[in-house]
Amino acid sequence: MTVDHLLQTIPPLVVYLLTGVVIGLESLGIPLPGEIVLVSAALLSSRHELDVSPTGVAVAASIGAVVGDSIGYAIGRRYGMPLFEWLGRRFPRHFGPGHVTVAERLFSRWGVWAVFFGRFVALLRIFAGPLAGALKMPYYKFLAANVTGGIVWAAGTTYAVYYLGIIAETWLKRFSWIGLVVAVVGGLVIAWYTRRRTDRLAREAG
Repeated sequence: MTVDHLLQTIPPLVVYLLTGVVIGLESLGIPLPGEIVLVSAALLSSRHELDVSPTGVAVAASIGAVVGDSIGYAIGRRYGMPLFEWLGRRFPRHFGPGHVTVAERLFSRWGVWAVFFGRFVALLRIFAGPLAGALKMPYYKFLAANVTGGIVWAAGTTYAVYYLGIIAETWLKRFSWIGLVVAVVGGLVIAWYTRRRTDRLAREAG
């Protein structure tokens, strides 16, 4: 079975659900590769022989982002900053004191905009909801930034990758697997660089 045939056996609903769930869990505060999943799903939607819709991917990603962040906000508001102390002891690589300090500084400087732009930054993507709740940010401000940021990030990323995929398909015959490989490798490189920079900032802050 070729890669093309294998891709055609994936039900679109599975793609939408996987995209929404992974992004939702990442937004809730669990460090998962939400951006890589979104890019891969958007690339699948650019293949016209597949039934995956870019609108479906964008909607699923937006819902996952908004719901995940909202649940994270509720958890952060319920347990406050001690939640991050506990997470720091259990998962120091992702929630160490330095990481929390960097996120707090960004929130102090940018306020509600940290929630909006946090959707585009790996560190803030897992901190935005819980930290906004722990810092007692008014929910109506959080919700407005959460919804707009989630939709702009999800829809913008989906359609940018979708149209790039269509253009690339004109030039690449086995784009299905080439595109996915490029997306995964590119996503891993970006994630590695962002993690390295974040860890450096966290060490300096700690």
